[in-house]
Amino acid sequence: MTVKKVVVHNKSDKPDNIVEKETEIFQECEELEHEMPKFLRGFFVYLKGNVLPMTRLAYLHDLKFFFTYMINETGLTEAEKIQDIKLSELDRVKAADVNLFIDYARKYKVETDDAVYYYENNNKTLARKKSSVSVMFKQLYRDELLSKNITDGFDPIRVPKAGEREIKALQDDEVMIMLDAVTNGTGLTKHELDFWERTKKRDKAILVTFLTYGLRLSELEQLNVSSFNFNRGEFKIYRKRGKESIMPLNDSVTMVIKDYLNNERPSDDRIMEEDRDALFLSLQGKRMTGRQIRTLVKKYTSIGMKTSREEGYSPHKLRATAATSLIGRGNSIYDVAALLDHEQVTTTQLYARQKNNVKRDLVHNMEWEKERRQGVTRSSEDE
Repeated sequence: MTVKKVVVHNKSDKPDNIVEKETEIFQECEELEHEMPKFLRGFFVYLKGNVLPMTRLAYLHDLKFFFTYMINETGLTEAEKIQDIKLSELDRVKAADVNLFIDYARKYKVETDDAVYYYENNNKTLARKKSSVSVMFKQLYRDELLSKNITDGFDPIRVPKAGEREIKALQDDEVMIMLDAVTNGTGLTKHELDFWERTKKRDKAILVTFLTYGLRLSELEQLNVSSFNFNRGEFKIYRKRGKESIMPLNDSVTMVIKDYLNNERPSDDRIMEEDRDALFLSLQGKRMTGRQIRTLVKKYTSIGMKTSREEGYSPHKLRATAATSLIGRGNSIYDVAALLDHEQVTTTQLYARQKNNVKRDLVHNMEWEKERRQGVTRSSEDE
C-alpha cells in the first residue's frame, strides 16, 4: 500500500511544527479509531470534544489493549479482530471481568517468533487504564447503548496522593556540578567527550532553559529560532490546550542561546528546509526528538548527582528543580504557578513543602554518636 504524503496548509498564527505535531496526534487517533468497533463513534466524538489530544490518544491505546485482551485472553468475545467485537458482547461484560483485566495488566507477557517480552505496570498506569475503560463504559451507558453502568463495581487502585509523593529535584550544589560538566566536560566518558565537543553549547542552552523556566519537555522540543525576539527580550512557547505564552529572557538564557546560535548551530544552508527553524538540532541536522533530549538530561543530571546514567533524572525533574529553587529563593507560590503554567496553585504548593536540604539539615542536628564522643572528650579534658 502506498503511503500518502501528508501536507498541512497552516493558516493559523502557530508555527508549522506545532501544527504538524497536532496533526500527527490527530492522525494517530484516527488510525486507532478505525481499528475499533463502529458502535464507538459517539464515544470518539465525546473524547475529541472533552479531553486533550494526548489524553485522547492515551485513552485509545488503553482501549485497544483492553479489546486485544478480550480477544486473546478471555471468552468474552468470538471476534478475531477488534472492529468485529459486538455491542451485545460488550453489554455482557461484568465489573469482575474488568477487574481481572486490571490484574492482568499488572504484569503480562507478549510472545513473538524470537522472544518473550514481559511488561509490568505500576498503580499509576493501572489507574489510567482503569479510567480509560471506565469512561468508555459510562459514555456508552449514557448514550443508552449499554443496559447497565458497571463502573461502580470496578476495584479501587491505590495511587499515592500528590502530597504523599517525594518530590525529586536537584539540589543547588548538584545543579552547579551539572552545569560545570556541560561547560567543561568534567565527569564525561571518553566516548561522551567526543560528542560533547560538538554539542556542548547546545546541551548547555537546553539545561539552562529547563532550569530557568521549568518548561515541559514538549514545550522545549517545539522551540524555534523564530520563537525568540532578542530585541524585546522575550520568546514564545505553546502550552497545553494550544495556549500561547510569552516568556521574558534573562541574561543567562540570552547568553547561552546566542552562544549556541552564533558558534555551534549549523548555518541554514546545511539544514533541510523542514528543520531550518528548529532551535535545538541533532548532529544529523534535524529537530531533536523528545527521546534525544531526555537522554541528554539523564546524562548530565547523573553527573550532578554522582550516580549512574540509568539513575539520572528526566526533564520533568528539572521542572521540579526550577520550582523548588524559585520557591526556596523566596518567590511567591502564585508567581511560580504562573511561570510553570500550573492550573491549580495546590500543585505548586507541593514544591513549597519540599524545601531543599530540609531532611539533611534535620538529621545533621541529631548527631547522637558525634555528640556522645564530644561529651567523652570534654569529660576527659575536665579530669
